[in-house]
Amino acid sequence: MDVAEEAVVDLLVSHGADRMEHPGGTLLAHLRRVSEELRGWGARPALQLAGLAHAFYGTDGFAESLLPLERREQLRTLTGIEAEALVYFYASCDRAATYPTLSAEKVLFRDRFTGETYQPPADRLRDFAELSAANELDIAQVSPAFRVEHEEALRRFFGRLRPWLSPLAWQACESLDLA
Repeated sequence: MDVAEEAVVDLLVSHGADRMEHPGGTLLAHLRRVSEELRGWGARPALQLAGLAHAFYGTDGFAESLLPLERREQLRTLTGIEAEALVYFYASCDRAATYPTLSAEKVLFRDRFTGETYQPPADRLRDFAELSAANELDIAQVSPAFRVEHEEALRRFFGRLRPWLSPLAWQACESLDLA
């Protein structure tokens, strides 16, 4: 683990991520697995770090926030500008508005914090897709109940992400046993 990862883990622990229940154990355990999955797919360090930190501002699917948005600078100091921006982007996704457009030629991303809808650059969408796939795969792998309950939704979601995923990420999505 490098210095930035250690600092992020320390901040996560100081905000209780090691005590928050999450499928497969604790939130901290989930975040570590997501980061490791991204590393295994060859993601660059900033995306791996964003995988470790992706729950700091909560998400549309996990409302618990470890840091308020007013304290983004605190995370940015630990992770760097790029990784923190990825954490914000991931957390800001209004899933109901954005997910249906992910396979479209023109993706419309709605920021749930500001209400703004816009078309993000392709590189940002690729990062978002990789992080989203790693997140959902981890939950599906550690929670058979989640996998069974959300089988069809996961298939549709991974299909929407496919144009944005690296070959290794797509292979992981395809190989998940949803039956």
